[in-house]
Amino acid sequence: MAAALGVKPQIPAKDKPKKDFKSMMCVLGFVLVFTIVGGAADRPPLTFTFNKANVRGAVQTFPEGVNNAGVVVGFYQGKNLVYHGYMLKGKQLTNLDDPNGTNTIASTIQYNGKSVVGGYTNSSGVSVGFLYKGGKFTDIAGPTGSVAAGANGINDKGAIVGYYLDSNGIAHGFLLKGTKYTTLDVHGATGTEAYGINDKGTIALEWTNSTGAVESSLYNGKTYKKINVPKAVNSDVLGLNNEGDVVYEWSDSSGAYHAALLHAGKYYKFDYPKAVFTYGGGINDRSTIVGGYATTTNGPISGLKATYK
Repeated sequence: MAAALGVKPQIPAKDKPKKDFKSMMCVLGFVLVFTIVGGAADRPPLTFTFNKANVRGAVQTFPEGVNNAGVVVGFYQGKNLVYHGYMLKGKQLTNLDDPNGTNTIASTIQYNGKSVVGGYTNSSGVSVGFLYKGGKFTDIAGPTGSVAAGANGINDKGAIVGYYLDSNGIAHGFLLKGTKYTTLDVHGATGTEAYGINDKGTIALEWTNSTGAVESSLYNGKTYKKINVPKAVNSDVLGLNNEGDVVYEWSDSSGAYHAALLHAGKYYKFDYPKAVFTYGGGINDRSTIVGGYATTTNGPISGLKATYK
């Protein structure tokens, strides 16, 4: 979930509707089906089927990513108010707590793999990214000169994207291939953060414009293309799949936050039923979205899992 661009909070910004991440996940026992119309007369509707998905015993649950096998990653807030990363395969839950710090956030899992990226807070109160692979955590600290960093996306080829802060506190997106960092800055932005990368190398970024509003773009390695949710005040991209579908959270003129899906070139806005806040956090190649919602203003965040067709 997006933070105040680039400054990933030690406690995630999605913790406040608006937000920007054990036992077993409790999939509560009912399914809700709704048809969402994209807004244009020639735009066919999509049917969204929603399931609740909360970590049992958690104060709040924030699903962030889902792979093609249905493995979900994210983070939850325990009763001690500390955040813990998690990975859930069926009913098998693995806590992902980076041993070098606290408040671990698991952001994304590979589409067809097991590696996970995210971030944690070190003993100095600084955000550090991580790669979790083969049961081991490896720091992703950003390029030379970084004072903070976080990892938000990883593809099946092992390319990682995220953000880092420079010594002036400015946020920049990054692409990490092997040990080589490439900085990603949208032209005219006052801060940039990369949120996902698919196997084609397409990168989803969000960035702050000169007025302080958040916008979103896709980067193909040469050019940045805006993909803002229509009529949104803030348009925060949070994930993409190999088909180029994108999920968001976006705010309207009243300041309320909702979810949206960019699918086959068309935008579909949606909310969890009766929610006052909804976000779409991650998406796989099999029409599954994970995210969260709240039913009361400033209320606790619950997890959701949705499919669409």
